[in-house]
Amino acid sequence: MSAVFQPIINFGYSLWGVLTALAVALFGNELAPYVLYGVKTLLLIVCIVVPIMLCVAYLTLWERKVIGWIQLRLGPNRVGPLGLLQPIADGVKLMMKEIIIPSGSNKLLFVAAPVLTIMPALAAWAVVPFDPEMVLANIDASLLYIMAITSMGVYGVIIAGWASNSKYAFLGAMRSAAQIVSYEIAMGFALVGVLMASQSLNLVEIVRGQSSAYGMFGWFWIPLFPLFITYLIAGVAETNRAPFDVAEGESEIVAGFHVEYSGMTFAVFFLAEYANMMLVSILCALMFLGGWLSPFPASWGILGASSFLWLLFKTFLVVSSFLWFRATFPRYRYDQIMRLGWKVFIPVTLVWILVLGAWMQTPLWVWWKS
Repeated sequence: MSAVFQPIINFGYSLWGVLTALAVALFGNELAPYVLYGVKTLLLIVCIVVPIMLCVAYLTLWERKVIGWIQLRLGPNRVGPLGLLQPIADGVKLMMKEIIIPSGSNKLLFVAAPVLTIMPALAAWAVVPFDPEMVLANIDASLLYIMAITSMGVYGVIIAGWASNSKYAFLGAMRSAAQIVSYEIAMGFALVGVLMASQSLNLVEIVRGQSSAYGMFGWFWIPLFPLFITYLIAGVAETNRAPFDVAEGESEIVAGFHVEYSGMTFAVFFLAEYANMMLVSILCALMFLGGWLSPFPASWGILGASSFLWLLFKTFLVVSSFLWFRATFPRYRYDQIMRLGWKVFIPVTLVWILVLGAWMQTPLWVWWKS
């Protein structure tokens, strides 16, 4: 993989040399390091956000294609070769649509709500490692940061429903917020199991804790299997995806908390949902499926080598399962969703944490040991 990216890396070093010389010439030797640090951070943010937005756009196309194949349809195939320009056409259409703000709404909060929803979905990527060296902020408490920043997304949902001054939007916001909070507890307990098994809050160290001579059998999905399943299903519920999308039950409350939104304000909610799907998927790959580690033993040569491509492949499989769930399972009733979260997932995670703690004190625990 290094040979593929080497020309890009060389170009980056050359460009950085030019920027360094320019900064020294403009700001002097004392201020230049601070200016360069700010420029470097902004460039890294752009290098993360732009690919994420492209992936989000084409994830919508992949979803429509997958569901079309499952339902024996073709899916989008008219705009561009093989329909590959369909996300671009959808984006242009949404940008051309009028943004209608209800006259009785709180206009400031109405516009701020989509921003509050997508901000945590993008800010969480600051600590996501793509390999041991490719991470914007490799902080020790990255797992704690993820839990804190993603829990803020519910504020955008509540504010959107309240600021719209619509009973339908407010009802959808309350249902969605209750669902998010309920499943966030089970998801948090699942992450406690990851913390116990890896003995670290750092995502890079969590992945390193899954490296062993056993390949995929050294990953945490085996000892944490109930927590892995809980995290995956809770991630579906957290992102309001089918079959947990009662907040957007068309036959009940129209489109949920964003029923009054149109144009780009609606598009931002749409982007936030898909960005959250990708975030949950890559975190699942990092914490349970070995991240960039190969599923094969190191003795297998190139197949056994760790690579950023393995992380992409695992994330793709997990996010594709979200689409498969949507096309397969019927929507649950709201009482069934809440009962699953409170009476099944939370007790299961609590019990498995106790089992895990006892298991780790025995010689049968063969996974990561600090």
